[in-house]
This record gives sequence, structure tokens and C-alpha cells, in this order.
Amino acid sequence: MSLADWTQLLLFHLSISLLAVGGAITLVPDMHRFLASEQHWLTDLQFNHAVTLAQAAPGPNVLFVALVGWNVGHNAAGPDAGMAVTAMLAMAGALIGMLGVLAPSSLLTIWATRWCQRHRDRLGVLAFRQGMAPIVVGVLLATSWLLGRASGSLRLDAGLWLLTLGSSLLIWRTRLHLLWMLAAGAALGALGWV
Repeated sequence: MSLADWTQLLLFHLSISLLAVGGAITLVPDMHRFLASEQHWLTDLQFNHAVTLAQAAPGPNVLFVALVGWNVGHNAAGPDAGMAVTAMLAMAGALIGMLGVLAPSSLLTIWATRWCQRHRDRLGVLAFRQGMAPIVVGVLLATSWLLGRASGSLRLDAGLWLLTLGSSLLIWRTRLHLLWMLAAGAALGALGWV
């Protein structure tokens, strides 16, 4: 990757940062489009593995941005690079991704939260809060659609979709703790059913 590519990577992360309404996970579809489909800096499989691994790890869900950036930097090093160069470029990719995604959205959130708190009774602020709910749900559905196409074949992913539907119904209609559903999903995955 050239300096222009690294700059483009930073500018992309800075621009999508402001789209992270509902959390960083809502950035997955656009990041996939740019990094895997357009730039080919990652394969679909690398991207899906990075997101899945980061979501399975404890901690904030924004960790996938660092892991995706790490993979971009690792791929940029190429197969002939030494370990030190590969590690340095991978770390640069992770830092660029995290800085680009966190800086603008954090600054905007601090400013907007303070402003909305001062003007919380205004009709525009109330309408904004109510209007954002369907947008967040839509972006989360787009993310689940992208990650649910694990193999690209509806027939092969049918178990995954049934598990998702069943979990969604259980969350909606019962008080069953989410950890039980995560454990069931892990067990089904270990058995090779999804």
C-alpha cells in the first residue's frame, strides 16, 4: 500500500465515523463494501472472521475496527515482509482504523449530548430522538444480513438463519438471559450445525 492508500484508509474511517448511529457495529456493511468489495484490501472471509472474532471477545464492539485495520496492515506487508515490518504495518492499520472511527464520533457525541441536555424540552430534540430509532434498527438489520450470509448460499446458511430467528423470538417474547442463547449458539456451532 502506498502513502495515498493509507491516507485514503484514514479518510474513509473519518467519514464513516459519523455514521455509527447505534454503535460501531452498524459500520460493518459500509466497511465491507469499501475494504473488501471495492479496494480488495481484505477478502470476504478475512473481513467476516475479523468481525466475528472481535464480537466474540469481551469488551466493546468497536474492537472489530482495530482487528479489520490490523488485517489490512498485515495484508499490506505482503508475504515476503519480515515479522517486524508486518507487525508495524498491522499496528498502523489498527491505529488508523481506531483513530479514524473514534475521533470524529466522540467529539460530535460530546458536543451533541451537551447541546441536547441544555435543550431537552425542544420539539426538534424530541423528534430527533424518536426518529433515530428506526434508522438504528435498519442499520442493525443490514449488518445482520451481511454477517448472516457467511457462506453466500442460502441453503448452507439456513441453520444460521433459523438460529437467528429463534433467538430473536426468544429475546422478544421471554425473559431468557442472553448468555443462555450465546451458549446454545456456541454449542450448535461446535457441533457443526450452524
